[in-house]
Amino acid sequence: MRVGIGYDSHRFAEEGTRKLILGGVEIPHPRGLAGHSDGDAVAHALIDAILGAAGLGDIGTMFPSSDPRWRDADSLGLLKRAYLKVVTAGHNFVSADITVITEQPRLTRYVDDMREKLAGALVSGYSAISVKAKTNDGMGWIGRGEGVAVIAVALLEAGSPPRAASA
Repeated sequence: MRVGIGYDSHRFAEEGTRKLILGGVEIPHPRGLAGHSDGDAVAHALIDAILGAAGLGDIGTMFPSSDPRWRDADSLGLLKRAYLKVVTAGHNFVSADITVITEQPRLTRYVDDMREKLAGALVSGYSAISVKAKTNDGMGWIGRGEGVAVIAVALLEAGSPPRAASA
């Protein structure tokens, strides 16, 4: 078994300039998250967690913000690409535990949808993904409503790397 931890944070963009996407779910809110892709901090933290567990680097190495291909990219699509790399390296997803920290919007009613979207991207069951929504009780930059932070832990089962095809 292999464990990886992922973290991501994004500030809120100017009102009306971006949609708020978290865990692949569009959340009604006047401010989305700033970022090179769609700003989905939940998917980004989970990408870092699975890549870290597999020993395959991080999201910035795989999808650099300097590369125009990833501009406004769908982060669930990035998660699928990262997971394909993990599987190719001989690992399988077992479970993930994700904590989303923001004062607003309140996310509890969107958690189940996030779990479904993330599980779909990882070709896994809904019960393998846990998503929790927390606040920062008014403290710091999160408490002032400046952005969102996410912590993700992923568990992979290490298998044998795939064998090269013989010619």
